[in-house]
Amino acid sequence: MKGGGLPAAALTDQIFGQKPSMKVTREPVALPRATQLLNHGPVTIITSAHSGRSNVMAASWAMPLDFNPPKMVVVVDSRTLTRQLIKASGVFGLQLPSRKFAAQTLAVGTNAGLAIDKFSAFELETFAAEKIDVPMLAGCITWMECKVIPDDSQRHDLIIGEVVAAYADSRVYSNNRWHFGDDPDLRTCHYVAGGTFFATGEAFEVSPAANALSASPASR
Repeated sequence: MKGGGLPAAALTDQIFGQKPSMKVTREPVALPRATQLLNHGPVTIITSAHSGRSNVMAASWAMPLDFNPPKMVVVVDSRTLTRQLIKASGVFGLQLPSRKFAAQTLAVGTNAGLAIDKFSAFELETFAAEKIDVPMLAGCITWMECKVIPDDSQRHDLIIGEVVAAYADSRVYSNNRWHFGDDPDLRTCHYVAGGTFFATGEAFEVSPAANALSASPASR
C-alpha cells in the first residue's frame, strides 16, 4: 500500500478504542495447510524486527508459492524500514487483518516506519511469536511466522519466506476451513486504493464432480 502518508493524529479517533474486546483463541494451523490462509488474496500486514528496532506495514502484494514446506511471496519496497529489518534478521511475521482492523491497516500502510514508531503511534497490541523474534499483532485473525529463503529476485523487491509456524482465530478458521459467520467485522479485507477496502463476501460451493473430466493432477 503506497501513498503519501497520513499524519498519525489523523487516524487517532478511528483507531483508539478498537483493541480486541474479547479473548481470542489462537489455534495452530497445520503447515501444509498454511497456504489456505492466503489463497483468497486479502491484504496482509508484515511485522519485522532486528537489534531492538521493529516495524509494521501493510502489503497487498502477497501470495502463496508452495505447499510443503509452505512458502509465501511478498513484495516489499527496498527503500522501506521493513525491508531493512527483514534483510538483517532473515525473518518476518505475516498476518491477516479483519474489517475491524481496517483503520489500523490503512495507518500502518500509509505511514513510514523511518519517521515514526508505528506500534507506539497507533497503540498496536502485540504478542511474542513462537519461533521467530518478531512481534505479532493481536488485532489480526491469522498469523504466519516466516523465515526468508535466499533468492535472486531482489530486482523485483520480492521476498520469499518459508512458513515455520501458523495459527488462526478459531472464530473464523478451524479444521482447515474458513467460516466467517455472521459478524462482518471478522471478515478479511481486500485493499483497492485511496482508503477503499472490500470485505470478503458470500461463500458458495461448486461440486468438484460437476467439472471433473480427469482426476490426474499431472494432466491439468
